[in-house]
Amino acid sequence: MQPFQDIAGALGKQPHILVVDDDRRICQLVSRFLMAQQFVVQTAPNAHEAREMMKRFVFDALIVDVMMPGQTGLEFTKELRKTNNIPVLLLTALGEVEDRIAGLETGADDYLPKPFEPRELVLRLNAILRRAPAPSAQNADAGFSIGRWIFRVNRAELEDAANEIAPQRLTTVEVNLLRALCESAGNPLSRHELAERCGMDDAGERTFDVQVTRLRRKIEEDTKNPRSLVTVRGKGYMLHAEKLG
Repeated sequence: MQPFQDIAGALGKQPHILVVDDDRRICQLVSRFLMAQQFVVQTAPNAHEAREMMKRFVFDALIVDVMMPGQTGLEFTKELRKTNNIPVLLLTALGEVEDRIAGLETGADDYLPKPFEPRELVLRLNAILRRAPAPSAQNADAGFSIGRWIFRVNRAELEDAANEIAPQRLTTVEVNLLRALCESAGNPLSRHELAERCGMDDAGERTFDVQVTRLRRKIEEDTKNPRSLVTVRGKGYMLHAEKLG
């Protein structure tokens, strides 16, 4: 298992996790296991309570059940992504590929079917925490111009260069994907290369393509005819971007 100390060192503190699930037994089991791994854990039985807790506490990641009464985990995650890029790991009793794709399309960072091994949950949670962008004084002001947008390497959003449109929030996966593409702007990168750079080595081809599609929706004016994030047949994806400064 990935040692907890590696993650704690990267974050500079004990990771604070919110588990959102209406099944009290699952909440208790997940909480006990995560706390044994030195995570700080709190729980909420539904999306409403989760939102209230997020007003009072700062969390490093959320573990959210998909099949909750009231607002589902998918609906909650989709709404959350409008204002927040916190990493989200979805839990569900549904394990089909289409269900996984639906979860990722809402902006979730990963997806784990029930029943699951607690060790796998920790591995996946550690993976999304590792992928979360870490501040860097050296690159704090680094930025790239992408069409009408400006992407600052250490900000989880796209700024409109003309200030006519509100900034677009980016998920952790989207930030890492865009950063990798910017660093190789003008050169195609294969899915494997991109997945490796983004810490998504175990992502399936369709899963990875979903993330690219989500990113295109935020960058492109016409996703059917992309001009900035293009597909290079037989080679992968390429981004047209210019480094600022």
